[in-house]
Amino acid sequence: MKKKLIIGNWKMNPTTLDEARRIFRSTKNTAKKLTSTEVVVCPPPVYIQALLTKRGDPVVSIGAQDAYFEEQGSFTGEVSPIMLRDLGVTHVIIGHSERREKGESDEVISEKVALALEAGLKVVLCVGEKERDEQGAHLESLKLQIKNSLNKVPKRLIGKLIVAYEPIWAVGAKEAMDPATVYEMSLFVKKSLADAYGHTEAVATQVLYGGSVNFRNAGDIIVRGKVDGLLVGRESVNSDGFTELLKAVDALK
Repeated sequence: MKKKLIIGNWKMNPTTLDEARRIFRSTKNTAKKLTSTEVVVCPPPVYIQALLTKRGDPVVSIGAQDAYFEEQGSFTGEVSPIMLRDLGVTHVIIGHSERREKGESDEVISEKVALALEAGLKVVLCVGEKERDEQGAHLESLKLQIKNSLNKVPKRLIGKLIVAYEPIWAVGAKEAMDPATVYEMSLFVKKSLADAYGHTEAVATQVLYGGSVNFRNAGDIIVRGKVDGLLVGRESVNSDGFTELLKAVDALK
């Protein structure tokens, strides 16, 4: 059985390295007991090297929350995917709604995705509509976002792509999207990928759901939403809640 993928996006949390180590240790202790779930943690960049205690550690992989679209150069404050790979990072989130909200365009995201994939990283491309409408205009908007965000990515690199569907209106909301609708949207994401790269590549691409995920709804979203895993935000830095979430997902058959 294919393992479910759970990615914890810590965002700009916690505020100290000691707390980061505590949260990571808790996650790792839980992950050791999982049999059908892969766990990736994406901490703030200042904590990455401290948490990478052993290269190739199979228990919990370390990811980054972003990467630049150049390998090196005069780009103050930026981090290239080459640098991340050299540290031992395996995954990188690109195109998160919080970065898009600050003006990051599909064109820039496409360049970032292409270079990160070329570097050998697994890219978690975040996509999602701002709002829904009865006429279905949000579907066309989402399809265009997917197409444009992958515009620079050749078919030969698509094997390391992961798509995280995060409807923006559901991020930080009281409740996640209804699992039945999650299923519909995950199928739409696959169809959009198939239109761009072909049916075989689309079927092989993991599609995750993100947006107000917690230990109470995680199992239902995966089972009824039929997604390959979850991108978890605030719950991933809540040690007790994330532990329960991982256990709930791993118990699914």
